[in-house]
Amino acid sequence: MNYNWNWHIFWEPVAAGEGVYWEWLVSGLGWTVATSLLAWVMALALGAVVGVVRTTPVKWAARLGGAYVELFRNIPLLVQMFLWFFVLPEFLPQAVDRWLKQDLPNPEFVTAVVALGFFTSARVAEQVRAGINSLPRGQRMAAQALGLTLPQAYRHVLLPMALRIIIPPLTSEFMNIFKNSSVALTIGLLELTAQARAMNEYTFQGFETFTAATVLYVIVAFTVNRLMAWIEDRSRVPGYIAGGGH
Repeated sequence: MNYNWNWHIFWEPVAAGEGVYWEWLVSGLGWTVATSLLAWVMALALGAVVGVVRTTPVKWAARLGGAYVELFRNIPLLVQMFLWFFVLPEFLPQAVDRWLKQDLPNPEFVTAVVALGFFTSARVAEQVRAGINSLPRGQRMAAQALGLTLPQAYRHVLLPMALRIIIPPLTSEFMNIFKNSSVALTIGLLELTAQARAMNEYTFQGFETFTAATVLYVIVAFTVNRLMAWIEDRSRVPGYIAGGGH
């Protein structure tokens, strides 16, 4: 089977529209990065709160946090995208429904950020919970013995230590959120995978198109990995070894 590679396709004018094809991929990469970063900020904030709640001695709060994790972790991301985009607006007041569908700028982008943020927050919450539970119990007792309230002990002692411990698994989640953002093409967001598919449909140069998209994803993943490795190195507590529990 002979295949004529045409790497010049990226500099050729778009068949329908203005510009050249490489601009499609750059535009898609921009939407992928914007969606992923905003969703990651949301996931970190929600995940930290839910993870802390799951380790508190307040049983009803811990159960509520557990229900949150099970709900958003066990429903496939694709289904959650559809629920947020197509189903939820139907249950809202008509004026809100109309605003979401007609007046909200970039509704696909907003929906993708929200869906991806909630989905990833459940996974981050489990990492935070595991990090806090891995700390020796003496740390919490010592903090409270010094006069700190339980919220203060979490804020100044437990959570900062737990976050340092879970940086490696958080690195994986951070990388995954960029890959999971490709699901947003199903609701119309023109992120990197969607733009690559569109380019392939216009040019029929699938090898070149998806090779370029793959390279861009690899570059993003490598950048995230190096950034998190730098953060881990700068935040490491000298001489501290996690574990114990007693």
